Amino acid sequence: MSQPAQQQDVPGIQSKMEPIPDCGEQSYRGSGKLKGKKAVITGADSGIGRAVAIAFAREGADVLISYLNEDDDARDTARLVEEAGQKAVLVPGDLDTAAQCRRVIDTAVQEFGRIDVLVHNAAFQMDRPTLEEISDEEWEYTFKVNINAMFYLIKAALPHMGPGSSIIGSSSVNSDNPVPTLAPYSATKAAIANFSASLAQLLGERGIRVNSVAPGPIWTPLIPSTMPPEKVESFGSDVPLGRPGQPAELAPAYVLLASDDGSYMSGARIAVTGGNPIL
Repeated sequence: MSQPAQQQDVPGIQSKMEPIPDCGEQSYRGSGKLKGKKAVITGADSGIGRAVAIAFAREGADVLISYLNEDDDARDTARLVEEAGQKAVLVPGDLDTAAQCRRVIDTAVQEFGRIDVLVHNAAFQMDRPTLEEISDEEWEYTFKVNINAMFYLIKAALPHMGPGSSIIGSSSVNSDNPVPTLAPYSATKAAIANFSASLAQLLGERGIRVNSVAPGPIWTPLIPSTMPPEKVESFGSDVPLGRPGQPAELAPAYVLLASDDGSYMSGARIAVTGGNPIL
């Protein structure tokens, strides 16, 4: 199974992808597992973030959708949240600064009064064949968005999170099996897994659970906007299941970690990789 070779500018638009990713718009059915909860999801305009937003809303949660600048995609996600009968709050802006991260959390507190679930999913990557092609600015930006933002968001959110709350980081199979042409990205994903494990121990006494999800190759706008067309065409073909995953196939893992079904899960990393193991 493969998808056509294609290319977009960063950050990528979901509606322009071929095929359009399945985020569970037609398939996800909720059962009240997150009823009454208030959630913040970064990178929730498309891809994995959109799938998680749809699932959370259909499970009964209000959702703040943090995104970069993909206004049409974000509004579409908000519509899906509202059609599920839940409140959607849109907050655009780059998470490369502590100030923007605090703005996201401040908005959530103003709109919801508290935060029950925090999902840091926003990420940046760029395929670079050699180390010399990675600029200092690109290296630093990748770390700012992928891992620094997680620290700023959690630090700002903690005063508004009580016992039973859940924090979920989006790691990657690349954290254990780094792709050489995605060196900065792979390093940040390893940091997310490690930081999540540390936080699980730091925050356990407060009753706050911290886990991470490690996706494999998932068909999202990040792929055609950061990889050359020939790699896009073969993306996901080398995993045991023989295809890239769809964002909808990630959402149940996030629901588990956010809900009371995962009440004794903390410090875990769930692999959704199409068969490639994580260590």
